[in-house]
Amino acid sequence: MRDTRGALVPINLVRPIDKLTDETVRRMIGFARDLSAQIARFRGHCYDDIGSLQALIAQEYGARVGGPKGNVQLTTYDGTLRVSQQVADLIEFGPELQSAKVLVDACLSEWSAEARDEIRAIVARAFNVDREGRINRAELFMLLRVEIEDARWKRAMDAIRDSIRVIGSKTYVRFYERASADDRWSAISIDLATA
Repeated sequence: MRDTRGALVPINLVRPIDKLTDETVRRMIGFARDLSAQIARFRGHCYDDIGSLQALIAQEYGARVGGPKGNVQLTTYDGTLRVSQQVADLIEFGPELQSAKVLVDACLSEWSAEARDEIRAIVARAFNVDREGRINRAELFMLLRVEIEDARWKRAMDAIRDSIRVIGSKTYVRFYERASADDRWSAISIDLATA
């Protein structure tokens, strides 16, 4: 058997547990590859089916089904099954964000001169990055919702808005079911986003 350095090791010198582990991992990876390919084909069929239905309705009525971004919900006649296609924008923040941080810091320095450090930490969290270097979008968007009548704050919020860049989009298809038209929807879990 080939080891991690690329050397061939005689089978009789490989421990039984290592052989069993190797066999188990290879079997699971085989199933995972097959399932991944099946999900990719299924995802393609779903997008094709939704697109074909949208084209048929557009041809019939001269109007496209779905919102301007491509979001659409298709429900069975009895109201118990639903397919939802959602298009999400992928965003990143430009260099204007650094200007916003400087302006927000100036506001905080003045306003919180005698305030506790915890108050500064709450606002600073919006500009902190995670392990992958991404800004905490939810916290940043929460700052945009705060109405403060200070010229620096308003310029900072403008800088945040100007820093937002749509760099693409990702389409998701989700599936839902319910026992009757009066019940709550329950998701059928299939992760098509990463297939």
